[in-house]
Amino acid sequence: QLPTGERITFLDTPGHAAFSSMRARGANATDIVILVVAADDGVMNQTVESIQHARKAKVPIIVAVNKCDKPQADPQRVKQELLAHDVVCEEFGGDVQAIHISALKDDNLLALAEATVALAEVLELKADPNGPVEALIIESRTDKGKGPVTTAIVQRGTLKRGCILVAGRCWAKVRFLFDENERAVMEAGPSVAVQVVGWKELPSAGETILEVESERAREVVEWRSHEEEQQKLLEDRSAIELKQKLHLEEYRREREGLSHLSWRQRKAALYRANKTRFSMRPSERVENEDLSLPLIVKGDVDGSVETLLNILDGYDSQEQCHLEVVHFGIGEISENDVNMAEMFGGRSSRWRSLRVLMEVDVFEPELGSMFENSVCSVGLQHQEAGRFRFDLSQYQNWRLSDWRCHGSIYGFNVTASRSIQQLAAKKGVPLRLHSIIYKLIDQLKDELSSKLPPHVSQNTVGEFWSIHCQSDLNQPTGSVYQNRSYQ
Repeated sequence: QLPTGERITFLDTPGHAAFSSMRARGANATDIVILVVAADDGVMNQTVESIQHARKAKVPIIVAVNKCDKPQADPQRVKQELLAHDVVCEEFGGDVQAIHISALKDDNLLALAEATVALAEVLELKADPNGPVEALIIESRTDKGKGPVTTAIVQRGTLKRGCILVAGRCWAKVRFLFDENERAVMEAGPSVAVQVVGWKELPSAGETILEVESERAREVVEWRSHEEEQQKLLEDRSAIELKQKLHLEEYRREREGLSHLSWRQRKAALYRANKTRFSMRPSERVENEDLSLPLIVKGDVDGSVETLLNILDGYDSQEQCHLEVVHFGIGEISENDVNMAEMFGGRSSRWRSLRVLMEVDVFEPELGSMFENSVCSVGLQHQEAGRFRFDLSQYQNWRLSDWRCHGSIYGFNVTASRSIQQLAAKKGVPLRLHSIIYKLIDQLKDELSSKLPPHVSQNTVGEFWSIHCQSDLNQPTGSVYQNRSYQ
């Protein structure tokens, strides 16, 4: 609140490149975008992206040049770089205000607030406090004591306790309202950020909240659910038809190559082509699949989970290592998450190799005695001379935890209780908990890289010719060798 009595609601969005969806949602929710640019770094990729979000939302911009207290700060360079993106400040003949500030020393922060109020008066930004409530969800989360909680900005009307709200496929009867300081409030007018408690289910961030009559809330939710299900059915039907079309084309293409053969020759050719696949049991086919990494993603709020899923969508090496998101959700790590990571984890290549080496032929007696006395003799049964069979069926439960590779649980800004950590350690499920987004991304990259096969390349660093001559029975012979050295 300013000394003159005006109130400004600031919505802070993170600047990391991964939080692009949050910045886009923030631009659509606000009336004025304050573009914060560091005076020492200049215009970055995230700055350009924020400018594009503001233009797409048709929201005016105020430039705040931060870190002006640093010796290497150059605010003039920042404003010149903004010209390349059609952001023209007032000193260059444009209509964009540029304020030099220092968040560390609180320099010119009041001037920035006054510039915001002045622009709001010029644009005549007003809202009607009467009538049905309309708001926008900024974030949603699950609280232990409160249940589903949403943080929303009221855009029209006055939100009060007891109001019936609908957002997407969820509805609520408002039980409590809390401000940004966790203090209970009775009502919230336009441009006020408030936490809403009383949702039956947790709506997604970015949904629009509308106030409805009590008897119509359930009807609206059911109608929206029906429309969404119908849309999903249409999408599934299109995907099935496309799959059938591709399968039919592949079948016809395979038959065209065998059309000149007789039916016996065609049958023999198909048998040779599918011999390996048909000779394997279904369980063995599952085990021989490519490398995979099952993931469970948990976050503190809906926006964090959305960001993590957007990062995983950018993974483009599914042919080498299949990345699969088994489950995602909001809240702390639970026992169900650990059990799910253990259930959906695949078996490693070491377990498959162990099944192949169940039976070994030994032709030397010395080797047979070595097998009997070695550590590998667990489950070793001597059948006949020169032949040994490994029977590990009774030891499978003992070794199963050593040979299974479980899914990983990645959590952002969430915690796991001591009992959950002990359960995960007992079942061999790795917990990757982070509060800094780029550290989580780096660890995910390292885990994926550890599963990929090594990339082998040869670089010729030298080449020479070697001539070797020898004489046998007075008959000279010569040989020429070309040698290369590889690195």
